[in-house]
Amino acid sequence: MANKTLAFEIGTEELPAFALHDATVQLPGLVAQLLEAKRIPHGAIDVYTTPRRLITLVTDVPEATEASEEVFRGPAARIAFDADGNPTKAALGFARGKGVDASALELRNENGEDYVYAVKKTESRDVAALLPEVLLNTIEGISWPKSQRWGAHTELFSRPIRWILALLGETVVPLSYAGLESGRTTRGHRFLAPAEVEIACADDLLPAIRAAYVVPSEDEREASIRKQIAAKEAELGLVADLPAKTMAEVINLTEYPTVMVGTFDELFLSVPKEIIVDAMLMHQRYFPLFDQEGKLVNKFLITSNGDPAFEANIIDGNQRVVAARLYDAKFFYDEDLKKPLEDYVNSLDQVVFQEKLGTTLAKTTRVVRLAGFAADDAKVDAQVRADAQRAAYLAKADLVTGAVVEFTSVQGIMGSYYAKAAGETDEVANAIADHYRPRFAGDELPRGMAGRIVAFADKLDTITGLFAIGQAPTGSSDPFALRRAAIGIVGILNAGLNVSLGSAIDIALANYRADGLEFDFAEVKKAVVDFFVTRTKVILKDEGNASDAIDAVLACGITEPAVIASRVKALTAAREQNRETMDDLAVAFARANNLRDAKLGTDCNTALFNQAEQNLYDAAHAASIAVDEALAADDYTAALGRLAELRQPVDAFFEDVMVMDEDPAVRANRLKLLNEFANVFANVADFGQLAKTK
Repeated sequence: MANKTLAFEIGTEELPAFALHDATVQLPGLVAQLLEAKRIPHGAIDVYTTPRRLITLVTDVPEATEASEEVFRGPAARIAFDADGNPTKAALGFARGKGVDASALELRNENGEDYVYAVKKTESRDVAALLPEVLLNTIEGISWPKSQRWGAHTELFSRPIRWILALLGETVVPLSYAGLESGRTTRGHRFLAPAEVEIACADDLLPAIRAAYVVPSEDEREASIRKQIAAKEAELGLVADLPAKTMAEVINLTEYPTVMVGTFDELFLSVPKEIIVDAMLMHQRYFPLFDQEGKLVNKFLITSNGDPAFEANIIDGNQRVVAARLYDAKFFYDEDLKKPLEDYVNSLDQVVFQEKLGTTLAKTTRVVRLAGFAADDAKVDAQVRADAQRAAYLAKADLVTGAVVEFTSVQGIMGSYYAKAAGETDEVANAIADHYRPRFAGDELPRGMAGRIVAFADKLDTITGLFAIGQAPTGSSDPFALRRAAIGIVGILNAGLNVSLGSAIDIALANYRADGLEFDFAEVKKAVVDFFVTRTKVILKDEGNASDAIDAVLACGITEPAVIASRVKALTAAREQNRETMDDLAVAFARANNLRDAKLGTDCNTALFNQAEQNLYDAAHAASIAVDEALAADDYTAALGRLAELRQPVDAFFEDVMVMDEDPAVRANRLKLLNEFANVFANVADFGQLAKTK
């Protein structure tokens, strides 16, 4: 008999968009695992999902599994059986491990010696009899962020299940779940084709639901939506804002997407565009439209799941919804402008930053202090310092404004508008807008130096405070997004904010101690420093830097992220430009480092030197001075260049000199010389780490 297609559809109430995407990703692997556990051969596994259904199609499913015989060789017979012919522990353990009874073990001769063998036979089984368990386990095996019960049923699923279709070819696979029995009936689009549709054969399922106004895959729906949007853009001469997150959600909110154009009153364009865009994207999943100059217009795109025949009604209903949101936005914005941004600062005393760390007003005071330190340490001019501290003072004030309470994603942005309206400088307003940046991987850094200082101070205050109360990230848990904040700080430092992170951590922790928080200062500082070093290491690895180069730099005890990054990149460049010299130098260093005895010191007796020893001593001494000068000038590349010059004399030393000489005085003197040589590398990189790649 020919192999058949298995069609399995779980019909539900509308599933949450992002949970649906996760299930779409899970299903192919889950179904494959369950089929293979039952030894059911199969072809391709394709998954199709919409808000109302999860479909799995499996091709080339046979009617029966294949019979098989597996043969396993065990211990020799002389070990497997005692003198009386009874199985020993070795035989019993072997049999148990292979899932057979010890009495079923066979003896076979190999090269004149008998061995025990286990023969495990698996009979052919009817696939139709195995599939109900596979399909039931598929339903129960999908992982959902949240599940629910419904009716009087105890079973759990993301949303109530309304139908189950299970067909192997033309035959229904019997399955019971949550009071439902599987069958051959599916349903079309909720509004455009709500009637039940009977499916004669598994291969007919997809064509049938397509005919019933269901676009069955995420990719197809996205392609349809983007094509329709492009047509609307061309028709209107406008450009839509299509954030990936909103698009991903919209794709899984519709089964048959239709893009329509809505409008709102031009009056609302007087409101900051960020509020309007937030209201559309975050609250309603509309796509805002902009003219060719990037100016927001009073039109937006709706992705409807309704009947296109009622487009006018659908647009009118959506316009009413967005109008209500925009009336709220305009009201809050106008009310907020009735007093200057500074007047909101004291109200931050009513906003808890963190239960043990006090209010947001207390945080503001700390951030102002820390921003002042960062400005001084970075040696910025007086105006930048003043702008940074002013922005730090005002940065959180918009949290208590009506607009931000209602539209939380525009915090910072609204503060910048209110700052400008109150007469603050553009630098202060921009710093307020940018101080949450970078908010995620790939996000832009704050535009100006004042903004970078405030963002640095704000993030560092949060990290040090939470570490001080024992709320550091653990494993994959990072509820306060401290890793993201640390990555932001590292990015800001690497972009040119010349601040000592170690000193800034001292100031941040001292601020908390001044606020009365009790903690072990040294222990917390070490934990915070280690946290930043780890983040820096991860960032450098993600950028493609070699692990051994990173480890070589970190082995020198460097903890400043910007210094670590610059040195790793310089070391990487040096290896790429002169790999043979650097690799040979790494091997020589490792050899010297393994032989040397640090307890002997470096006080060499030059009178005992031969020419090769003298040459290495002179080269190491000169290199030590030059390397120190290069590091003092922050010229790491020059320091590496001076180290590279040691290759020839150290090669000659190992070629001509027997370090472990029989004469104790000579041997000790040569070990001191190796100490001198190795010490030149101490503050540059642990070249022994680089040698690991050889």
